Amino acid sequence: MYGGDEVSAIVIDLGSHTCKAGYAGEDAPKAVFPSVVGSIDQMELDDPDNLDKNSGSIPDSKSVVRPFDAEKSKGKRKLYVGSQALGYRRDHMEVLSPIKDGVVVDWEIVENIWDHALRDCLLIDPKEHPMLLAEPSSNSQQQREKIAELMFEKYKVPALFLAKNAVLTSFASGRATSLVVDSGGGSTTIAPVHDGYVLQKAVQSSPIGGEFLSDCLMKSLESKGLTIKPRYSFKRKEIRPGEFQTVDLDFPNTTESYRLYSQRVIASDIKECVCRAPDTPYDESSYSNIPMTPYELPDGQTIEIGADRFKIPDVLFNPSLVQTIPGMESFAETAASVRGLPQMVIESINKCDVDIRRELFSSILLSGGTASMQQLKERLEKDLLEESPQAARVKVLASGNATERRFSVWIGGSILASLGSFQQMWFSKSEYEEHGASYIQRKCP
Repeated sequence: MYGGDEVSAIVIDLGSHTCKAGYAGEDAPKAVFPSVVGSIDQMELDDPDNLDKNSGSIPDSKSVVRPFDAEKSKGKRKLYVGSQALGYRRDHMEVLSPIKDGVVVDWEIVENIWDHALRDCLLIDPKEHPMLLAEPSSNSQQQREKIAELMFEKYKVPALFLAKNAVLTSFASGRATSLVVDSGGGSTTIAPVHDGYVLQKAVQSSPIGGEFLSDCLMKSLESKGLTIKPRYSFKRKEIRPGEFQTVDLDFPNTTESYRLYSQRVIASDIKECVCRAPDTPYDESSYSNIPMTPYELPDGQTIEIGADRFKIPDVLFNPSLVQTIPGMESFAETAASVRGLPQMVIESINKCDVDIRRELFSSILLSGGTASMQQLKERLEKDLLEESPQAARVKVLASGNATERRFSVWIGGSILASLGSFQQMWFSKSEYEEHGASYIQRKCP
């Protein structure tokens, strides 16, 4: 409800891995799709054979040619947004992300992602719905102004509100004060929230997120001679009932970024299916005889995964393990300066006021896709109990429901935007123009 009318607000959470969008008041987002897009330079589009005929049936025109703003291209490029459009291999298609280190670096891609969410997935006219947008704790004033400018000028939304990810996660669990450990696709951020405000000085972040762990797993498997074949690089023919033969297909014009994207999708699934955080810090000797777990790859090949099941998740707790993974040497320097999850939690709490530390220790909230990993909650609690002050009562909380953990930011926004007492918090274009850019800071601290 907005301004006394029965109009649902729209909640959008653009993360580093996926974009979530839906109606306020609902318990899960309607649209969930990757935050990366396919991009082809217009010059290469002139080739009529550009669409790959071998990767399944030809999609309907809507999924190939996006109706909104796909043609408006900066530097003559065409963008493909959404799981379906990205699922089709195209010659010379690069996979680009608009977000780098939690900051938007390409606004044209962000506009295309918003277009896809609002017009293709939710099928709404943005002029009719107030928008609540989730933003990272580290968002700069300049970034917030750009969001407001786009929302009011391009989408002409009636009202807007920007809310910090950590605050929304805290609200989703019914708390006004908590320490939010948000481990997503691109990074891990630890932010203390007190009475609904993020304590900016104590926010900690690390570049180790789900995609980094997927890359570690891929490199580790490759070092053992197991290569993940992207789905577009083969087709399976049934030679006898129930018996398949894999035929390799060769597409020389596939870009490296698309190949990597396709492999990451599979590596991410392997990670979610078989990986779990070890109960104690990982060491080669104690995990060398661990039973193997089978996983069937899309090409029918079954691989056995042993110690890596525990080693890869332990990178979150002990980043220096990266140095022992062949092929990840380029990240070894970065990893040396990154602290493990328990150390970051304690450091963040120690930067807060003494009076609230106890409360933060007893309400540590896990959110984000990577935080859904099996046994992560138990391991973090155990490590914190060993390292935290004696008087602290450590409690790590995570929703038992994986959907709630993955979408906790969006769910918090959905709850907030549907509250009656929140309706006075929206700000309109006229208010924004009247009070200037600093108004966002006042309305959305």
